[in-house]
Amino acid sequence: MRAGSPSGLPFPFSPRSPYTPGVPAISVTIITFNEAACLPAAMDSVSWADEIVVVDSGSTDGTVDLARKAASRVEVREWPGYAAQKNYAASLARHDWVLSLDADERVTPELAASLRAWRETEPATAACRVTRVSWYLGRWLRSTDWYPDTQVRLYDRRVGTWQTRRVHESVQVRGDVGALHGELQHFPYESVSDHLQRIDRYTSLAALDLRERGHRAGGADLLLHPPAAFLRNYLLRGGIRDGRAGLAVSLLNATYVLLKYVKLLELEIGWRKEPGS
Repeated sequence: MRAGSPSGLPFPFSPRSPYTPGVPAISVTIITFNEAACLPAAMDSVSWADEIVVVDSGSTDGTVDLARKAASRVEVREWPGYAAQKNYAASLARHDWVLSLDADERVTPELAASLRAWRETEPATAACRVTRVSWYLGRWLRSTDWYPDTQVRLYDRRVGTWQTRRVHESVQVRGDVGALHGELQHFPYESVSDHLQRIDRYTSLAALDLRERGHRAGGADLLLHPPAAFLRNYLLRGGIRDGRAGLAVSLLNATYVLLKYVKLLELEIGWRKEPGS
């Protein structure tokens, strides 16, 4: 028996829910920075959880005070990156099963019901995927690369961890991955201006990731990838069915791809390279 394992099992003991005997306990983790406008609704959507852990990175808008009203544990920590902050939040949880939620997301009643049904069975998987739907320009977008935005969000932290990447982080697990029914609602942007600012920030991070993986920005990347992204989103992924919002998102996704490769080119040759050097 491993030292400190009260169950006698060859892995750390995972406590059961104190509210529903015999089913796995779930810790919800949320990382925040200036999320006062949306955090209360996010926490309210998971009020059924056994625990809510919030890790803030220095908010100045009252986010921490709001978190303390509903969360089981709140900590403030300097920002180390998305994956690292989410892994840290999971390390603070009292329970091994973790549901990772962003402050701009909401667990729908249907997804909550699926989670309750899952809790009543002995989990046979290491994690579960959820389908995320995003609100943009006044409608739920169920097209383009934004939908179905299937992500692993419920996972056993003993066999799962967030992959360390600068942007578009994801959970990697050792074991089978199941699926939950219902949608996770996502309110990603406050405005188009907010969307453009994030595109600028995320493409810089994405270019650094590409550079570190040995990619180069060739002419074909700059010329072909952006229009291919537009056609994939607007035609193949059905953006045309979402009207003007689908068209806008398809164009902005193509812009994202273009900027990512232009910034990769900038990393390769530098911005102030002198003529003839």
